[in-house]
Amino acid sequence: MANPDHRGDGAPPRDVHVGPATKKTGWLPWLLLALGVLALLFGLTRCNRNNEAARVAAGSTAAPATVPVTPTTTTTPLPVTSTVGTYLGGTEALPRTFVFEKLNFDTNKSDIRAADRDEVNALAATLKQYPNARIRIVGYADARGTAPANATLGNERAESVKAALVAEGIAATRLETASGGESNPVDTNATQSGRFENRRTELIVLQR
Repeated sequence: MANPDHRGDGAPPRDVHVGPATKKTGWLPWLLLALGVLALLFGLTRCNRNNEAARVAAGSTAAPATVPVTPTTTTTPLPVTSTVGTYLGGTEALPRTFVFEKLNFDTNKSDIRAADRDEVNALAATLKQYPNARIRIVGYADARGTAPANATLGNERAESVKAALVAEGIAATRLETASGGESNPVDTNATQSGRFENRRTELIVLQR
């Protein structure tokens, strides 16, 4: 006879209620959605950065192979024939740049024009009055052609002026040359007259 106090001792219960193993979590889909949005935003950010880097790289230009020599000056350029003698006889600070009033060059040429010979002769006469003076002659070109070619042309023009001064009796040791190439134009390169002005020569007084 079954024990009334311990029914079914040792036997499994006849009715077993099985509940859910875990409680449903309504926040899980939202968490997955939030993670997906974050991943999408991260991807877009990296894409924008890559696009910006590509634009910067595309917009950059390589440095020119040849950089023309641009002399350092301390004052605004002034005409040679009317002021260089006064300057050499004064006490103003060095160096100083002077622009030749009439010493320009024809296109792609470095020989001194007959119309500009008087300018060179006037400078030679001034330098003879100040035998301790040393100068640097800087030749320039207009913007047509390549930068290296214009740097070479500017130097040839400066050397041409130096040779003319030496021919007038100025010691070569007192004269330096440099090229400004197409840098520092004094007029527009869009017109014929402007380009003519840019094919110029400048003088820098280095020593009195």
